[in-house]
Amino acid sequence: MQQGRVAKSKMISVDKAVVAHIKKEGKKFEILVDCDLAMKFKHGQAISIRDVVVTNNIFYDVKKGDEASESDLKKLFKTSDPMEVSKIIVNDGEVALTAEYRERLRKEKKLQIINIIHRNGIDPQTGIPHPPSRIEAAMEQAKVRIDEFKPADQQIEPILSAIKAIIPIKFETREYAVKIPANFAAKSFGILKQYKLLKEEWQNDGSLIALVELPAGISEEFEGKLNSITSGDIEFKIVNKK
Repeated sequence: MQQGRVAKSKMISVDKAVVAHIKKEGKKFEILVDCDLAMKFKHGQAISIRDVVVTNNIFYDVKKGDEASESDLKKLFKTSDPMEVSKIIVNDGEVALTAEYRERLRKEKKLQIINIIHRNGIDPQTGIPHPPSRIEAAMEQAKVRIDEFKPADQQIEPILSAIKAIIPIKFETREYAVKIPANFAAKSFGILKQYKLLKEEWQNDGSLIALVELPAGISEEFEGKLNSITSGDIEFKIVNKK
């Protein structure tokens, strides 16, 4: 093993870089990377590995500057090319995330959760959805914890339970029967297909009768889109709620 000097990249300073690592046959291999670019590369975005890595070195231990031997790289990675090895480490290994990156993930996940609750939930007293700002305020008051790595839909149930003590809310699905005149039917059909279209019946006069299922929270959005196309010349009827 050799003690090598770190060759700095122009993209990000070594001090701001994070370690990406992988274990192979009991040996640990580490590289220094730009956290944001490494995660984008890992998720398949078109980024050059040369922009991701902060050095051209492959280490056993970054802190000690202990560089990996060429023989180990060839044996375990089937190549000694540092860029090819770095690709494997980033894609198949683990990238240490910065606090800033984690916080950004949490904010993005929080917005996803708020959107799901807004689209699916309503105030049972009024039958209309709560605005996102009210949902966010309730989440903050309830001190809910957002897991940045857990899918948003898997976090809804406990968060919903927590905020129910602050705002009245329930999830509801509605089935709409709609009747659209012939002169608006074809254009409106494109809107209907954006939702869960359960049934469609084209009448002899060219008009359309359809059955659509959608979350209660987006009922106003649904009606608004169709009213805009038909100038209000449309019949809506909620035939089922669940």
